[in-house]
This record gives sequence, structure tokens and C-alpha cells, in this order.
Amino acid sequence: MKYLNAFIVLFCLMESCQFKQKSMNSEQTEEDSYQSVYHFTTPSNWMNDPNGMVYYAGEFHLFYQHFPDSNVWGPMHWGHAVSEDMIHWEHLPIALYPDSLGFIFSGSAVVDYDNTTGFGSELNPAMVSIFTYSNQQEELKGSITFQNQALAYSLDSGRTWTKYADNPVISNPGIKDFRDPKVTWMEEFDKWVMVLAVKDHVSIYSSKNLLEWTHESDFGKEEGAHGGVWECPDLFRIQDDQGNWKWVMLVSINPGGYQGGSGTQYFVGEFDGRVFSTNQEKVKWIDYGADNYAGVLWNNIPDSDGRKLFVGWMSNWAYANKVSLVNRRNMMTIPREVSLRRKENDHVLAMVPIREMESIGVLSTSGALTELEKGMQTNEAYRLDVQIESMEGTVELVFTNEDKDSLFLSVSNNELIVDRSGCGNVSLATIFSRQHKASLDGIRNLSIFLDRSSMEVFANDGEVNITDLFFTRSPLQRVQMVASEADIQARFEYRKIEVEEPI
Repeated sequence: MKYLNAFIVLFCLMESCQFKQKSMNSEQTEEDSYQSVYHFTTPSNWMNDPNGMVYYAGEFHLFYQHFPDSNVWGPMHWGHAVSEDMIHWEHLPIALYPDSLGFIFSGSAVVDYDNTTGFGSELNPAMVSIFTYSNQQEELKGSITFQNQALAYSLDSGRTWTKYADNPVISNPGIKDFRDPKVTWMEEFDKWVMVLAVKDHVSIYSSKNLLEWTHESDFGKEEGAHGGVWECPDLFRIQDDQGNWKWVMLVSINPGGYQGGSGTQYFVGEFDGRVFSTNQEKVKWIDYGADNYAGVLWNNIPDSDGRKLFVGWMSNWAYANKVSLVNRRNMMTIPREVSLRRKENDHVLAMVPIREMESIGVLSTSGALTELEKGMQTNEAYRLDVQIESMEGTVELVFTNEDKDSLFLSVSNNELIVDRSGCGNVSLATIFSRQHKASLDGIRNLSIFLDRSSMEVFANDGEVNITDLFFTRSPLQRVQMVASEADIQARFEYRKIEVEEPI
């Protein structure tokens, strides 16, 4: 479906981009070498925010912002894929298309097991998507009420969708940025709860049936980072490592992220069914790299699993339309398991790769970390795990290729740094070549996941993470340790990562 209009043409001219029609059978280009080995990506063309993440009948559903007619942002659809393990994905037809009410912007999906909507039945519950309509025609006319919340439902496990006849279910109250509903059934309050991004804060709504909504409260006008528009919120209850229950709110922001461009902050606090509150004084970020944005949690994970499962968009709005991917632009992060840990009088949100990643990593070699001083040949997709017994000074891992591109990772007891400034094409944006730093309170371990054009670093069991893209002239297939005047006792394990079926 083509849905180009003056707004999109103007946008792309401003980005110095040219629409190029692509098909599923486009010829491979040299830049396809950047495509992921083990990260989720669309079959073709543009992708951004993960949407509608829900588990049902043995399948993880991942919808996503998608423009099927170009590899730059355009009229938004919901792409769709399903998986049994969040690694091997089956791509399905587009779920939601733009229509006279607007583009299909970000949102969420739930399974209405109690048939509160009346769309399904107890034997065949409806899968319901809650999304933002963004009406480009109204926006071009100068209206500020062009974003509204709407529903669609499916009775066949998300394969086909019917839009609710009485959309929108929440009309815009007069706010330009009014979008990205994340909805969850909260058993403790016996109602659906929605968190909605509203310009520079979050509005909380509730409903008994997903059709009629009550505005309960607002959060964030005086809390958190405010360097840009708030987007893609999530609110969930989680037990910390000492058995205490807390509430966590995720909020993405663009611009104003920690490393420039877009980023995601989080708040730890309390929620009574109407009001979310926090005593948190400083801004907290889920990631200290530049390329983890708009992530939220899967809904309806069964109690027998019990995990909080997250995935984010691996890019940054400062350069997303320019990254060096042609046939398919942009990827998702590794899916991550979320936990909450008590640190003195504070909490830290930790994220680690899902355990299913263990099934695609083949142990190739291991040994004392000092054995890497002479360097080691690697594959183009792998994980490197480092267990640190003791360390004084600074250790640097250098990832290089035959073209002398270099990606640097530096770690001490006080700081973790990823430096991609010498790593091929860094001209995409001013912020691209910045060092990405995170403070550490000691260092216990590192897990480094490298793919053809991305690095994800998890330090201290995921308490500090750095996610970064890079675009080298050839694969980074050598790693070397530099430990000048450092004293370190540590071991490493190197695992090649292979996926039998295309993602």
C-alpha cells in the first residue's frame, strides 16, 4: 500500500533522503553486510518502535512501526512477526494499515481473556491492539488534535484484524503530542490501566472494558529528563531481589537522551491504581549507549514463566534515517530479562539477555583474559563473557578489522567506556563519534554481544548496559586486550553465535 503525501516528501527532503522502492527480492548490495545475524529486523524497508508485544498460545508477538514502501520513515503501518523463543521469527503480513483516520503509530496489545470488550468469547478471547492514530491531513492543516487513541481486534491469534467501528476511544484533549498507549490488565485493581505519552509527561487512564476510559492522573511534569518529547511509556509491578514489590515506569525521550538524541529513562516508585509516585531524585537510564530506544515489556507472559521481558529499537533518531542499511533499515536489541535490585537506599533496574540466547552460542575457546594480549581471530557474530576476580587499573579490549577500523571498550573499577569514533563511518551525526561512558561501583563481569553492526555490553549482571551501532568497512574479526600497567585476574569465554534460520 502506497500512502505518500506532501508531508512525507517534505520530511525526506529535509533529511536529504530519496525514496527508493524496494521489493522482498531486491538484489543484495555491499551494505547488506551490516545486516544482523541474530537481531530481529524487518524483511525489507523501514522499521522503528516495537509495538503490541504480547504472548498468546505459545507465541511471542512482535509488532513494529513499519513503512513497507521505503527504507526511510514514512506512513506508519504495524509490521508483524511471531516467535516461540524470541530468536527465530516468522514474518507475517502487515497487521494494521493507515486509513482515513491516519497513520498507525505506536501502541500495545493485550489478550482480553475475560472478554471485557465483547469482541471475542471466553473460549476464543480477542487479541486487542491499542494504538495511536496520527492524522497527517489534520496536522498539515495546523491542527494540534491530530493524534487519538484507537482499537483493533483479532480472533485468529493476530493473523487478521478488524478496526473498532467507534474509533477513537480516547479523543485528543488539545495536545499536539498525545500518543503511544501501553495498556495492561492489572489484577490487583481489577481494571485496565493505560500509560500515555503526553508532550513532556505521562497521563494515566483506566477502563473496565478498553472502550471507555477515565483520566486518573498525570506524572512527570516535575520529574526526570525534559530535553525533548516523552514517548513510549510502560508501567509494571516487579519484585526486587529482597522480596519487596515496587512499580517501575519506563519513559523514552527524544531528544534529550543521555548520549544525545533519543534515550530511555526509568522511575522506581509506587502506584495505587490511580497515581504513580516516586522519591527518585536523579535521572536514571536503562542504557548508557546511544542505540536502545522506545523499548517496553511483553504483555501476558504466563505465570509459569514469570519473567519481565523487554526489547528496544536499536537506533537513535539523530541518525536513524541515515544509517548504512539499504534493503532493511534498523533492528531491535537482543530481548532482555528485566530485574530490580536493591542498592543501599536505592534501586537499580538490571537487564540481561534472555536465557534463550544460550541455545545459539557455541563455546569455541576460553582461558585467562591475559591470553588475549596477543589477539584472537573472531567471527562476525559472537559473545565474549569475562568473569573478573580482581582488577587494578584499566583494561581495554580493541575490536579491529583488516581495514584498521577500531572499536574500543575500556573498563576499570570506576568506569565503562565504549568508543566507536574510529569505527568506519562516523559521519552520520555529530553525536555518533562520542565516547559512551557509564560509572561503575566495582566490576565483576562483562558480557559482550557483537553482531555485524552492533555491540551490546552488559556489565555486573546487567546493572550497567551500553548498546551501540557501528558501520565498519569490513567485519570486526579480531579482538585484543591491552592492559598497560594493569593488574587483572580474569577469565573469558568466547562463543560463536549462529542462527540456523534467517531472522
